[in-house]
Amino acid sequence: QVQLVESGGGRVQAGGSLRLSCTASGRTLRTYAMGWFRQAPGKEREFVAAITWSGSSTYYADSVKGRFTISRDNAKNTMALQMNSLKPEDTAVYYCTADPTPFWKPGSSPPYWGQGTQVTVSS
Repeated sequence: QVQLVESGGGRVQAGGSLRLSCTASGRTLRTYAMGWFRQAPGKEREFVAAITWSGSSTYYADSVKGRFTISRDNAKNTMALQMNSLKPEDTAVYYCTADPTPFWKPGSSPPYWGQGTQVTVSS
């Protein structure tokens, strides 16, 4: 069984930065694609970013492209999301996900999810 735990959320002013981390346990995820989703109050959960098993390919939602960077460290079984130039509309609960397929498929719904970490951006 895969367990995912997010950390690094918090409150920041617009224009600031945060770095989210995801630590996996239960098994090694070096052959899994991993990603981040978010859900704002009253809105549908949405895709943010994803990374293939090797880290050679990354994918971003248009709304975060150029501001967010996803990365992973397979030796440590971790993944990160560096978020820069944050905007109030980035306020949401951010979820770490894992999918046993090595390559990310747009529109996919990963089977493994963390509990989420709150990110609040004030104007």
